[in-house]
Amino acid sequence: MLNTITIATMATMLLDNNNNDPFASAATPIVELINKATGPVLAIVVALGAIYSIFLGVKLAKAEEPQDKMKAKGQLKNAIIGFILIFVLIVVLRVATGPMLNWVNGQGNGQPNISMELAKPTT
Repeated sequence: MLNTITIATMATMLLDNNNNDPFASAATPIVELINKATGPVLAIVVALGAIYSIFLGVKLAKAEEPQDKMKAKGQLKNAIIGFILIFVLIVVLRVATGPMLNWVNGQGNGQPNISMELAKPTT
C-alpha cells in the first residue's frame, strides 16, 4: 500500500533536475500539433465533404428506379450527417484546447504551470 512518503518520493522522481514538470514538456508538442493540424484537417474535411456530396447528388440524379433513388438519398443524408459531425468535433477540439489547458494549470497544487499559448485562429 502506498503511503504519503512513497507518493511524495515518486512525485519528486518524476520531476527532472531543473524541477520542471515532465507533463509540461510532453504536453507542449501535443498542443502545438493540435493547433497546427486543425486548420488543414478542417479544410480537407470540407473539401472532401463537398466533393463526395456532389458525387452522391449526381448519383441520385442519375438513379432511375425508386430503390436506387432511396438508396442514393440515404447515402447522401448519411454523408452529410457524417461530415457535419466531423466538422463539429474538429471545431470543439479547437475551442476546448484553451479551457483544458486552464484546467490543467489550475490542478498544479504547487507544481509548475504549463506555460503554453494557444495559436490564434487564422481567418
